[in-house]
Amino acid sequence: MQTKKIISVFGLCLFLVIFSGCAGNDGGTDKSGLSGGLLDVNKKAHEDIARSTESENARLNNTLNEENNMSISTPKAPTVNQEIIKKYPFATIKTSLGDIKVKFNGTATPLTVTNFLQLAESKFYDNVKFHRVIKGFMIQTGDPLSKNDAMQGRWGTGDPGYKFKDELSGKEKYPQGTLAMANSGPNTNGSQFFIVTASPEAPLPPSYTVFGEVVSGMDTALKIENVKTTTPDRPVENVIIKSVELLEK
Repeated sequence: MQTKKIISVFGLCLFLVIFSGCAGNDGGTDKSGLSGGLLDVNKKAHEDIARSTESENARLNNTLNEENNMSISTPKAPTVNQEIIKKYPFATIKTSLGDIKVKFNGTATPLTVTNFLQLAESKFYDNVKFHRVIKGFMIQTGDPLSKNDAMQGRWGTGDPGYKFKDELSGKEKYPQGTLAMANSGPNTNGSQFFIVTASPEAPLPPSYTVFGEVVSGMDTALKIENVKTTTPDRPVENVIIKSVELLEK
């Protein structure tokens, strides 16, 4: 299954012109028009912060092995680990454009936080790229396939070799600085995550597990958000996670 392209801010404004006639000259939208058919656009936005199915990822991993003679280590699916959650309430995502420090919500989302911490501890995120950047919305990363430049056409489809369940309250909000999991539908979390750089014009549905927030380094996230991109929302020059440092405070 091919990954669907995430909805762009321009496309959202065009939709509002068609369905509500609320777009102003500056491309802004009247939030009072966010109803009716616009829910379908939100659904598409939900689906488009996405990865492929497990079978597709297995095929891609096999292709990597065959074409590049690479040995791919598949981490184990997470189970809640309170010890690591309590030990590391923070982490610094060290990128090629600067550092982003995040604080985890291990109480509400212990499985998701355990997953991120274990992947980071195993160096899974080292050299992963920000493969999708949308100005005025979010920056997305965590796909292991993005480590391989020869696989650019498939960036955004990778995962750690497993999926795990959502941890949702049904009241999720996504203000600037939100740290949340990307998914391709219910209970399809893996390794990809995104940081909200600006609240979307049309609120996203409560379908993404929010497992933390940026506590410092938002300027770095905004710097990444503003890099030059090409289709499909991919930075022209690579922006890389050099490492993730787990912190006790």
